[in-house]
Amino acid sequence: MKILHLDKNHPLLIEQLSELGCLNHEDYSSSKQNIEGRIHAYEGIVIRSRFDIDKQFLDKAKNLKFIGRVGAGLESIDTEYALQNGIELFSAPEGNRNAVAEHTLGMLLSLMNKLFRANKEVKNGQWNRESNRGEELDGKTIGLIGYGNMGKAFAKKLKGFDVRIICHDIKDNVGDENATQVSLKELKKESDVLSLHTPLTQLTKNMIDHDFISEFEKPFYFLNTARGKSVVTSALVEALDQGKIKGAGLDVLEYEKSSFEELFRPETPRIKWMRKTKTSKLPEAFQYLMQADNVILSPHIAGWTLESKIKLAQTIVDKIKARFFLT
Repeated sequence: MKILHLDKNHPLLIEQLSELGCLNHEDYSSSKQNIEGRIHAYEGIVIRSRFDIDKQFLDKAKNLKFIGRVGAGLESIDTEYALQNGIELFSAPEGNRNAVAEHTLGMLLSLMNKLFRANKEVKNGQWNRESNRGEELDGKTIGLIGYGNMGKAFAKKLKGFDVRIICHDIKDNVGDENATQVSLKELKKESDVLSLHTPLTQLTKNMIDHDFISEFEKPFYFLNTARGKSVVTSALVEALDQGKIKGAGLDVLEYEKSSFEELFRPETPRIKWMRKTKTSKLPEAFQYLMQADNVILSPHIAGWTLESKIKLAQTIVDKIKARFFLT
């Protein structure tokens, strides 16, 4: 089986596939158009998010048997068309769910205890205790939207606290011993914290908008370690400014490119992070997030740990092996 690797991953992936007798080719720089011209020679692709696998690409992949995505979501792949053409799809949410859960919890505790602002103030010579008085997690209701691998892992981490955990999902009967499944209406009524754990689909794109936020009965903390384009940033900023959202922990942003490797889409000016830049070039909502003391930002790294790099690669190997080499 000839496999084309389009993104660098942990070496164990290629090593173990080679041990199974696979012929592994690596190409981390050629254009999508270039690869389309020779993809017919391969039976497998392993990719993270370098480019979209669309209908045009799949039409050229005449001999393709599988696509392995070393990550959780499959939104960069035309999954329906791939399955119609008999192409198997492997993703690896099991590989980074623990990392995402720990990162989400860290963001939440940092927000509630104002650690981001307090750290900055002390480093600037300010010793402000009363204005940095925090909140305890105990006694709060944590609402999770999306209760798959990531949502379940976060709920498991929260069980060490005296909290009520509720979840909402488009699938029925996904609640378990760690979270009670409720209607979206009840989640909006009860939640002190909202954490998003959904894939990017037509249902979830721009889901967190002005109307959605306004339907929450209590001010709440908001966490997003899922997909940035599920949130309308301007609506989030408005809610932060008005106190409807008490603080936000954002590992993903609306402005990310689909590869997740750069912040802004091509039509938007890019940031040179290590140099001074004219903030007028940046989206107004993003300028607000950059300056807000009650917002914590990270560059899509919730599932990006040393351990998850190994587990993600191993998960893909195991799924390929189980499907093609153990039958």
